[in-house]
Amino acid sequence: MKYSISKDNDWLLIVVTALLTIFGLIMVFSSSYVWALYQTGDFYFFIKRQSMWFFMGIFVFFIVMHIPFQLYRKLSAAIILGSIVILTAVLFFGHEVYGAQRWIRIGPLNIQPSEFVKLGMIIYLASVYSKKQAYIDQFIKGVMPPLIVVTIVLALIVRQPDLGTATSILLVTILIVFFSGAKIKHLFFLGLSGLAVFVLAVMAAPYRMKRITSFMDPFADAAGDGYQILQSYIAIAHGGLSGAGLGQSVQKLMYLPEPQTDFILAIISEELGLLGVAFVFICYTIIFFKGVMTGIRCKNPFGSLLAFGIVFQIGIQIVFNVGAVSGLLPITGIPLPFISNGGSSLLVSMISVAVLANISRQNRQQRRLAEESDERLGA
Repeated sequence: MKYSISKDNDWLLIVVTALLTIFGLIMVFSSSYVWALYQTGDFYFFIKRQSMWFFMGIFVFFIVMHIPFQLYRKLSAAIILGSIVILTAVLFFGHEVYGAQRWIRIGPLNIQPSEFVKLGMIIYLASVYSKKQAYIDQFIKGVMPPLIVVTIVLALIVRQPDLGTATSILLVTILIVFFSGAKIKHLFFLGLSGLAVFVLAVMAAPYRMKRITSFMDPFADAAGDGYQILQSYIAIAHGGLSGAGLGQSVQKLMYLPEPQTDFILAIISEELGLLGVAFVFICYTIIFFKGVMTGIRCKNPFGSLLAFGIVFQIGIQIVFNVGAVSGLLPITGIPLPFISNGGSSLLVSMISVAVLANISRQNRQQRRLAEESDERLGA
């Protein structure tokens, strides 16, 4: 029985990703047009920029989806070196917004290199640890060497400052080490070290401490540090089960600052209610499930670690964002994948799923060829 290449594609993963990104475009416009008018005098300012990144993402998605994932292993050294160079460049030539120097401006585009570094780190770690399977149980020889590079990258990102992104990379690093087969005691040591660094980073900056205290009791400073979380609570409460209707949010009318970014889920909840939020989480669940199964089914150690790294990076970002919007976690500035306004985040999320789709397709091709071989032998 013959199959075309297209039948080996993971169409459920592709279609769900497309639905989520299109839904994100709709919600970026719905949540942003008032703020866009106030900031720029143009209702369509944010949606025009996000749409440009979206169409760029579609183009890149279908290219990356057809690039064999094994190629990234050969390029991993260049990728990590480029990541360090560009993060260093941000500190000297970066564009500052609200006291954070995280962007590089190229013409009309603001590019956030740390978003691309997230994927670059996953590729690097998957490549290195897939080669260390024979001695992954040895901390000095197997686990530690790549962590030196991780430390350099995290230090550059924290310097921007961007503790949220640094924390997400650290957590993904621990997970990749875990899936590589490292000993539990080594993981415990790694986790404890990461926690210690996180605590020191928070204590070193007073504004980070304020975020922690405001998250724990936002009502203590309702007009200050707790303001954004409380406005999010109001939006969520207003939405109820079915929402106030698309475009009918009250909180986006200058109550919730920049609602199209990190707190877009609050506007989704207000306008579309729990049903709208459920749609988002159903899509995320499908992507997560498909990603995990892709990692489990992949016979290539590099591909398996790469799939796990990608899907858990997306999952960690979702947890951080939802936790901040709901008041369960401190505000970290982590965008909601595929949905929040932000071109770099959207493009990297689409590229990440494209890599995942390529791994999944190769899994399906190998399984199909094995089945055809069994049929011929049986005949």
